Amino acid sequence: MRARPLSLIQDDLVDYDKAMERMVELVGQRQRDERPDTLWLLSHPSVYTVGRRTPVEHLPDPSHGIPVAETGRGGQLTYHGPGQLVGYLIVKLEESEGIVDYVREVELRLVDALGALGLPAERRDTPPGSELLTGVWTAETGRKIVSIGMRQSRGVTSHGFALNVDGNLEPWQWAVACGMPDVDMTSLKRELGAATLDQVRPVVATAFEASYGYGGAPPYP
Repeated sequence: MRARPLSLIQDDLVDYDKAMERMVELVGQRQRDERPDTLWLLSHPSVYTVGRRTPVEHLPDPSHGIPVAETGRGGQLTYHGPGQLVGYLIVKLEESEGIVDYVREVELRLVDALGALGLPAERRDTPPGSELLTGVWTAETGRKIVSIGMRQSRGVTSHGFALNVDGNLEPWQWAVACGMPDVDMTSLKRELGAATLDQVRPVVATAFEASYGYGGAPPYP
């Protein structure tokens, strides 16, 4: 992978709708070259987000009380909640680079981060005719630990990844995640016995070459 230093923004819990409004602002600034490539690390209160291809039968039972938000990213249903590290990537692609190319890079950088945290992980190629295997999986147990859904507009990426760290995994079982009814979602805490967001954030930032020193910005209120 080539060097691609990013500006880092970090927050704690940010409401999903407010985060989407802010992300649109960041994308517009990057399209106008008013800010550098950016990684925004944060978490969301409990919410399911659905992509444009999510079937109705994959949605959760509303009796659980977790809201469902429509989103413009690629991919299908995913879950966000406390204890999950979300990374939004606002990156200007090169002319020869497509969104699929960048998603592969994101997968590999997260594989590196998980390895640095002591968890061997891998990306997977999608067999012909199968549901997309975008994301990152544990190498030893074969469970999915990172979900990825991205898009590009006028050459700039948006949305990003969700890495399960130490949050509640039960909401994943109340819907069909990633279009795969049999997927076993996991977390760093489940695989390693212990993990915290404070431990994981700097490792992920390092894997993406992200720092405040590169045009960094203060947290978003």
